Amino acid sequence: MASAATGPSQTAQQRAANEAAGAAGTEAGNPLSSTATAAGVCSDAAQIGTTEYIYRGSETIASVKQFYSAKCDENYGYVWVWKSFLDKKVNFDVTVGVWSYKRNSLVGRKDVFGTHSQEFWGNAAKTADECTSGDGTMSIPNDPSPLHTRTSQRC
Repeated sequence: MASAATGPSQTAQQRAANEAAGAAGTEAGNPLSSTATAAGVCSDAAQIGTTEYIYRGSETIASVKQFYSAKCDENYGYVWVWKSFLDKKVNFDVTVGVWSYKRNSLVGRKDVFGTHSQEFWGNAAKTADECTSGDGTMSIPNDPSPLHTRTSQRC
Protein backbone atom coordinates (compact mmCIF):
# COMPACT_ATOMS: atom_id res chain seq x y z
CA MET A 1 0.00 0.00 0.00
CA ALA A 2 1.19 3.55 -0.66
CA SER A 3 2.10 5.71 2.29
CA ALA A 4 -0.27 8.40 3.49
CA ALA A 5 2.78 10.64 3.50
CA THR A 6 3.47 10.02 -0.13
CA GLY A 7 1.35 10.64 -3.07
CA PRO A 8 1.47 12.25 -6.39
CA SER A 9 2.78 15.76 -6.34
CA GLN A 10 0.88 18.13 -8.52
CA THR A 11 1.62 17.62 -12.17
CA ALA A 12 2.37 20.60 -14.37
CA GLN A 13 -1.11 20.16 -15.86
CA GLN A 14 -2.77 20.22 -12.41
CA ARG A 15 -0.77 23.28 -11.37
CA ALA A 16 -1.78 25.07 -14.57
CA ALA A 17 -5.45 24.13 -14.07
CA ASN A 18 -5.38 25.38 -10.46
CA GLU A 19 -3.65 28.60 -11.44
CA ALA A 20 -6.19 29.12 -14.25
CA ALA A 21 -9.04 28.60 -11.78
CA GLY A 22 -7.48 31.23 -9.51
CA ALA A 23 -9.52 31.69 -6.33
CA ALA A 24 -12.38 29.51 -7.62
CA GLY A 25 -13.10 26.10 -6.19
CA THR A 26 -13.28 23.08 -8.47
CA GLU A 27 -14.68 19.57 -8.21
CA ALA A 28 -11.12 18.28 -8.61
CA GLY A 29 -10.03 20.33 -5.59
CA ASN A 30 -8.10 23.56 -6.06
CA PRO A 31 -5.68 24.21 -3.15
CA LEU A 32 -5.39 27.80 -4.42
CA SER A 33 -9.12 28.54 -4.04
CA SER A 34 -10.23 31.22 -1.61
CA THR A 35 -11.92 28.54 0.54
CA ALA A 36 -8.72 26.44 0.64
CA THR A 37 -6.61 29.50 1.43
CA ALA A 38 -8.97 30.47 4.27
CA ALA A 39 -8.68 26.91 5.64
CA GLY A 40 -4.86 27.09 5.55
CA VAL A 41 -4.41 24.42 2.87
CA CYS A 42 -0.85 24.32 1.53
CA SER A 43 -0.66 25.33 -2.12
CA ASP A 44 1.03 22.10 -3.27
CA ALA A 45 -1.70 19.80 -1.91
CA ALA A 46 -2.55 16.99 -4.34
CA GLN A 47 -5.18 14.27 -4.15
CA ILE A 48 -4.22 10.90 -2.73
CA GLY A 49 -6.45 7.86 -2.78
CA THR A 50 -9.83 7.48 -4.38
CA THR A 51 -12.70 9.88 -4.94
CA GLU A 52 -15.82 8.64 -3.17
CA TYR A 53 -19.37 9.95 -3.37
CA ILE A 54 -22.19 10.85 -1.01
CA TYR A 55 -25.56 9.61 -2.23
CA ARG A 56 -29.06 10.71 -1.23
CA GLY A 57 -31.08 7.74 -2.40
CA SER A 58 -29.90 7.20 -5.97
CA GLU A 59 -28.80 10.83 -6.41
CA THR A 60 -25.09 11.68 -6.19
CA ILE A 61 -24.86 14.89 -4.15
CA ALA A 62 -21.18 15.30 -3.23
CA SER A 63 -17.61 14.11 -3.84
CA VAL A 64 -15.16 13.35 -1.02
CA LYS A 65 -11.37 13.32 -1.42
CA GLN A 66 -8.17 13.35 0.61
CA PHE A 67 -5.24 15.64 -0.18
CA TYR A 68 -1.61 15.57 0.94
CA SER A 69 0.90 18.43 0.97
CA ALA A 70 4.55 17.36 0.82
CA LYS A 71 5.66 20.93 1.59
CA CYS A 72 3.62 21.10 4.82
CA ASP A 73 3.54 17.33 5.54
CA GLU A 74 -0.22 17.52 6.20
CA ASN A 75 -3.38 15.79 5.01
CA TYR A 76 -6.73 17.45 4.31
CA GLY A 77 -10.25 16.19 3.81
CA TYR A 78 -12.30 17.70 0.97
CA VAL A 79 -16.01 17.77 0.14
CA TRP A 80 -17.44 19.21 -3.09
CA VAL A 81 -21.25 19.48 -3.21
CA TRP A 82 -22.69 18.97 -6.66
CA LYS A 83 -24.59 21.82 -8.33
CA SER A 84 -27.60 19.57 -9.02
CA PHE A 85 -28.09 19.27 -5.24
CA LEU A 86 -27.36 22.95 -4.56
CA ASP A 87 -30.04 23.85 -7.12
CA LYS A 88 -32.62 22.35 -4.73
CA LYS A 89 -31.95 25.33 -2.38
CA VAL A 90 -31.67 23.10 0.70
CA ASN A 91 -29.41 24.14 3.58
CA PHE A 92 -27.36 21.34 5.14
CA ASP A 93 -24.60 20.62 7.66
CA VAL A 94 -21.17 19.29 6.59
CA THR A 95 -18.40 17.59 8.54
CA VAL A 96 -15.09 17.07 6.74
CA GLY A 97 -11.71 15.81 7.88
CA VAL A 98 -9.18 13.00 7.74
CA TRP A 99 -10.02 9.67 9.36
CA SER A 100 -7.05 8.32 11.31
CA TYR A 101 -7.15 4.54 11.69
CA LYS A 102 -4.40 4.73 14.34
CA ARG A 103 -6.42 7.14 16.52
CA ASN A 104 -9.84 5.82 15.46
CA SER A 105 -10.97 9.42 15.12
CA LEU A 106 -11.53 12.31 12.74
CA VAL A 107 -8.51 14.64 12.63
CA GLY A 108 -8.54 18.13 11.13
CA ARG A 109 -12.30 18.11 11.62
CA LYS A 110 -14.31 21.05 10.38
CA ASP A 111 -18.06 21.39 10.92
CA VAL A 112 -20.18 23.84 8.94
CA PHE A 113 -23.83 24.26 9.91
CA GLY A 114 -26.84 25.50 7.93
CA THR A 115 -24.83 26.12 4.78
CA HIS A 116 -25.55 26.23 1.08
CA SER A 117 -21.89 26.38 0.00
CA GLN A 118 -20.19 24.07 -2.46
CA GLU A 119 -16.57 23.65 -1.37
CA PHE A 120 -15.34 22.44 2.02
CA TRP A 121 -11.76 21.81 3.17
CA GLY A 122 -10.96 20.27 6.53
CA ASN A 123 -8.32 21.71 8.81
CA ALA A 124 -4.73 20.51 8.51
CA ALA A 125 -4.24 17.00 9.90
CA LYS A 126 -0.76 16.03 11.08
CA THR A 127 -1.36 12.42 10.06
CA ALA A 128 1.22 11.86 7.32
CA ASP A 129 2.73 8.91 9.22
CA GLU A 130 -0.65 7.24 9.83
CA CYS A 131 -3.15 5.25 7.78
CA THR A 132 -5.84 7.73 6.75
CA SER A 133 -8.87 8.38 4.56
CA GLY A 134 -10.70 11.52 3.53
CA ASP A 135 -14.03 11.62 5.40
CA GLY A 136 -17.20 13.56 4.63
CA THR A 137 -20.69 13.69 6.14
CA MET A 138 -23.74 15.71 5.12
CA SER A 139 -26.82 16.13 7.31
CA ILE A 140 -29.95 17.38 5.57
CA PRO A 141 -33.02 18.63 7.46
CA ASN A 142 -35.89 16.11 7.49
CA ASP A 143 -33.63 13.27 6.28
CA PRO A 144 -33.64 10.38 8.75
CA SER A 145 -29.86 10.01 9.09
CA PRO A 146 -26.60 11.69 8.03
CA LEU A 147 -25.07 10.73 4.67
CA HIS A 148 -21.43 9.67 4.92
CA THR A 149 -18.52 8.28 2.93
CA ARG A 150 -14.80 7.73 3.32
CA THR A 151 -12.09 7.47 0.64
CA SER A 152 -9.68 4.55 0.26
CA GLN A 153 -7.26 3.98 3.10
CA ARG A 154 -3.73 5.29 2.58
CA CYS A 155 -0.88 3.96 4.74
